[in-house]
Amino acid sequence: MAYAATAGTSHSLTSAPTGVLALQRALVWLVGASGAIVFIEPSPYEIVTLTACVLFFATGLRMRLVFMPLLFTLIVLNVGYSIGAVPFLDKPEVVNWILTSWYMAITVIFFAMVMSEDTEARLDMLRRGLIVGAMIASLAGIAGYFHLVPGGNDLLTLYGRARGTFKDPNVLGAFLILPALFALQSVVSDRLAKALRNVIAFGIMSLAILLAFSRAAWGGLVLTSAFMLALMVLTSRTNAQRSRIIVMALIAAILAVALIAVLLSIGSVAEMFKQRASFDQSYDEGRFGRFGRHILGAEMALDLPFGIGPLQFHRYFPEDTHNSYLNAFMSGGWLAGICYPALVFVTAVIGFRYIYMRVPWQRAYLAVFSAFLGTVGESFVIDTDHWRHFWMMLGAMWGMYAAAERYRATSARIIDESSAAS
Repeated sequence: MAYAATAGTSHSLTSAPTGVLALQRALVWLVGASGAIVFIEPSPYEIVTLTACVLFFATGLRMRLVFMPLLFTLIVLNVGYSIGAVPFLDKPEVVNWILTSWYMAITVIFFAMVMSEDTEARLDMLRRGLIVGAMIASLAGIAGYFHLVPGGNDLLTLYGRARGTFKDPNVLGAFLILPALFALQSVVSDRLAKALRNVIAFGIMSLAILLAFSRAAWGGLVLTSAFMLALMVLTSRTNAQRSRIIVMALIAAILAVALIAVLLSIGSVAEMFKQRASFDQSYDEGRFGRFGRHILGAEMALDLPFGIGPLQFHRYFPEDTHNSYLNAFMSGGWLAGICYPALVFVTAVIGFRYIYMRVPWQRAYLAVFSAFLGTVGESFVIDTDHWRHFWMMLGAMWGMYAAAERYRATSARIIDESSAAS
């Protein structure tokens, strides 16, 4: 039987039958592509991810010691949520929320284990799948916004904003950021033909983000793109690479400004843009506005060791928390309130250690890390704690950490053996 130990897999110490390896990579692609279709429950993403879990475990998937802190934190986090939910277990929506939280924890461990092996190839398949899914979601949102699909306006838009295959325009915009970053990387660094294809993909995704009219997504795309491109310049191996990235980034920025200018010439787009771009939204201001609720909720959290339970914040205030870190305290008390930000911020801080590590998947890592940091920041102003792609990125980050350390150890051993032999 043929076994795979190619350059793309050897640095992750993967040795599996070629047929199994191909199946595993195809499953990773399918998970990435299905992540864009979540407007129904259970969504295709849930079904595909659970199927992938079963097949991966059946064909070989290892839990590593390095993931024990991650597993422990996720368990404690969800225990906190479950304790907070006890008084409300007669409410189906609360039970569903708790089950979803435990499910998200499972996907984190799954992605960590998956990405710790055959890392370069699996990341590439995830990238491809995410771009395909993002194009489907983007085109659906654009078609719905411009009434190109008969009867699709109610399904593909919400409150005059594109939502595509998502329930919420904000989640559509947030989901598209990572695949948009992957496309942008190709634009600034790949050969002409591939770069041109990704120019089109990046333009379509950027248009969908604009038409979602999510301020967080607008800012997220700009900031994460700038951050990722800066990291690419800093980690480039040659001056020629740096120069190309800078020049192509400037061209992309000019084209983006031109696209926005053209769209703003459309009356309905300009009106919605002006409304959404304003920083004096009624739900943001005042004692019970978004930021006022954050302060009042934080004061409540100090006096409630078990929280108030999942989905209960709106009983005390006009709207939900719109802050994932505060929501952790409110939903799961001090246990979840400490574990959730600890998990997120420790993952982000560790991520900086691997920016300059010369691993074969470094380019993909920079995109995932940039998008992850963007979501970490966005979590201060919106509830991201049940966003599937957020947990996928968190798990993938831990998988890449483990793979990077093993790659470093393997490279060091090879160098020592070569030195001893000479």
